[in-house]
Amino acid sequence: MNIQTHQSMNTQLCGTPERVENGTSLLSMQTLDCMVADSSGLIHGGFLFGLADHAAMLAVNHPNVVLGESSCRFLKPVVLGDSITAEARILHSKGKKHEVAVSLRVASKIVFSGTFICFIPEKHVLSNGAGPA
Repeated sequence: MNIQTHQSMNTQLCGTPERVENGTSLLSMQTLDCMVADSSGLIHGGFLFGLADHAAMLAVNHPNVVLGESSCRFLKPVVLGDSITAEARILHSKGKKHEVAVSLRVASKIVFSGTFICFIPEKHVLSNGAGPA
């Protein structure tokens, strides 16, 4: 696995890469107490989106890749104790634009699906010297 992007990601919060190759990625993530939104053990959707976004970035796997837009559906609830698998694959590429399909599964059930539009700018988005505010 030659990961070229998002190398500083917190894999506990955004998924551990299991496979990255040929426009695809496979990640896994175990839900944690810090992801819980309420007393029922529901996992906040932001963590699911973060996992899906990470999977899309790794499918493109370029040092400068950024997310431009996404369309997603939360299909089933995820709860504390669930183990999530993310699969991403590039559907179309044209120049610097890549359309990536991502699905998240708990066991065999799809809990999230989305399309991510990723771009590869010539330079890193912070290359003008602008760092964190």
